[in-house]
Amino acid sequence: MLTTDFGKKIDLNNSDIRDFRDLRGFYPNLAGKIIKNAPYDKVEEVLDISGLSETQKQRLQANLDSFTVTPPSKEFNEGDDRFNPGVY
Repeated sequence: MLTTDFGKKIDLNNSDIRDFRDLRGFYPNLAGKIIKNAPYDKVEEVLDISGLSETQKQRLQANLDSFTVTPPSKEFNEGDDRFNPGVY
């Protein structure tokens, strides 16, 4: 899992979809929306994703402190496939 802040936060620009499994209600639909709308300059930008339900917005708001944002890394985004990182 690609995380920062000593393994406690999910990087919205570089983590793959599997990293969201521990957050209730995120995997796979909300996590997919987050990934599709990246990159982000700041964590709060996830609240502006088009088409979010009220429940999804509430889940995001309640978990903002679980996320961080770093510049997109070529190593983690190559092939533009953060949905299937090839980990089986």
